[in-house]
Amino acid sequence: MAGIFLAMLTGPHMESEILSQPALLARQSQPYFQAAQAIPTDGYEMVVLAARGSSDHAALFARYLIEIYLGIPVSLAAPSVFTKHATKIKFPRSLAIGISQSGASPDVAEVLEFMRRNGHTTLAITNTKDSRLSETAEHTLHLDVGAEKAVAATKTYTASLLALYQVVRALGAELSEPTLPDDAWVSLCRERAERALGPVLRCGTLFSLSRGFSFCTAHETALKLMECALLACKAYSTADFEHGPKALAGHGSAAIIYGDLVPGLVEQGCVPLCAPEFGHGPSNAWSEIIFGQWLALLAARARGLDPDDPRFISKVTLTL
Repeated sequence: MAGIFLAMLTGPHMESEILSQPALLARQSQPYFQAAQAIPTDGYEMVVLAARGSSDHAALFARYLIEIYLGIPVSLAAPSVFTKHATKIKFPRSLAIGISQSGASPDVAEVLEFMRRNGHTTLAITNTKDSRLSETAEHTLHLDVGAEKAVAATKTYTASLLALYQVVRALGAELSEPTLPDDAWVSLCRERAERALGPVLRCGTLFSLSRGFSFCTAHETALKLMECALLACKAYSTADFEHGPKALAGHGSAAIIYGDLVPGLVEQGCVPLCAPEFGHGPSNAWSEIIFGQWLALLAARARGLDPDDPRFISKVTLTL
């Protein structure tokens, strides 16, 4: 009985923040677009993205958006090139975007500092006003979704995805108004996560698979399962998965799948766990991850863990 009582109590902040996302995204969508219109739009030969953790997954989403809809090559910065090796890279005329919900990541800030010193346009995307990142960048897009109390990022992650989408729209991409999730979608994601929970808890080998605009979702789901529920899960592009990792997908394994089912998984003995489909295109990203968030929260509760206070990690991580 004590274990059941504990499971009912763990993660109240994470649950509240998952539930808050439809209202927050609807409220902030247009302000994000308006803020992004202050960014100069002409002449970029490259976009440089700097981020860590969940924000790095948002950057991965932005890479697909920018390269597909703007035709501009994207570099996902390796911050240690700037911080540990002090390399002076000669970038073409670039827009550098730093993403950090806390705005306190020193390595992300140092990438933007280098880019700004060398004459490039810089943008900070953060949920924290007056942070180091916002003071470093020439332009700041404030997520403005309120303090995130759970250690695991939920609302700041989906807000970052939406903000990046609106930045790309403001830069001239032919993208429609974003389609946003509602409360019914959040409830559906919870129901589907409850159904998927058994295999996630039973299977010793877990994969998270997708590609394209949903590739970031595969990575974010794997991270959430690891940090919240202490379940080892590896994310792969469904294309890369065919180049070796698929050999591990036998009996005793499960694959969380965003998008098309990988051929042959069932025959190999792997349990496919297909996330609900919100639609097609970029708007999937901030909607389908809600399934992954619920899955991590419910798995943590089932294992008697508190995702609001996961072991060995803190809300703000400082790396160089």
